[in-house]
Amino acid sequence: MPLFATFSVKRAVDLLGALLLLLPAAPLLPAVAAAVALTSRGPVLVGSVRAGLADRPFTMLAFRAAPATRTGRLLRRRFLDRLPQLINVVRGEMSLVGPRPVTLERAASAVGAERARAAVRPGMTGLWQTSGRSGLPWEEAAVLDLHYVQEYWLGLDLLILARTARMALRGRTPDVRTRGGAARDVRTSGGAAREVRTREGAARTV
Repeated sequence: MPLFATFSVKRAVDLLGALLLLLPAAPLLPAVAAAVALTSRGPVLVGSVRAGLADRPFTMLAFRAAPATRTGRLLRRRFLDRLPQLINVVRGEMSLVGPRPVTLERAASAVGAERARAAVRPGMTGLWQTSGRSGLPWEEAAVLDLHYVQEYWLGLDLLILARTARMALRGRTPDVRTRGGAARDVRTSGGAAREVRTREGAARTV
């Protein structure tokens, strides 16, 4: 299939998928917004500028998910903080599946194969987020992003979406990096994932 036809099909799937997801999510959005507003101070929705297709800047939307609150941790574990990004997908700024959006500074400093990320729209979810290795160092995550760009086909998107749905239902496990840089799961004695703090004292979840 020609490249332009592949992108057209992907865009059609993105638009249809986002609209279908927004329908059942419609009653959930006010509930999530209320929970965020009641449990922490600040705006319910936050926007961060990211590099999109061809490194064009756009504002990525998300529910504010403060790691220090139970609500924030729940939103992140169930991917609910990303629900507003369905609006980004409808606008054509993001895809349901693709490399996660990077900052403009990170995009500007990309060299060599990393530049391939700019050839596709960034995604709400992606290959490395659903590979069971969400705590990968940037360099290794970039390799998986590059693999996605080079080996893209519609079936891969459907597989990643299915994995994301399973992770959202069971809750993704936060991980942290060991001093050697490897990611490891952190669980309590009862088996439940818990938040941990880095050596600098900042809470970190993924």
